Amino acid sequence: MSPRILIALGVAAVVAFGAGMMYWVVVQSDATTEPPGSGAAQREHRERFFSSDPDRDVHGGQEMKPRW
Repeated sequence: MSPRILIALGVAAVVAFGAGMMYWVVVQSDATTEPPGSGAAQREHRERFFSSDPDRDVHGGQEMKPRW
């Protein structure tokens, strides 16, 4: 093969790969957007996961002392 054909094939492969990656990024970003109704469910799950004991007094606390 001539060098021009090899260079043209290489450039075409790079352009096709770039176009495929851009398409994949756009499709993935559309798939990851959350449906309108799921925000409340996610918020409730997050609050349940990170919630602490409401009866425990955490004001004041205990002084932290280094152990050296």
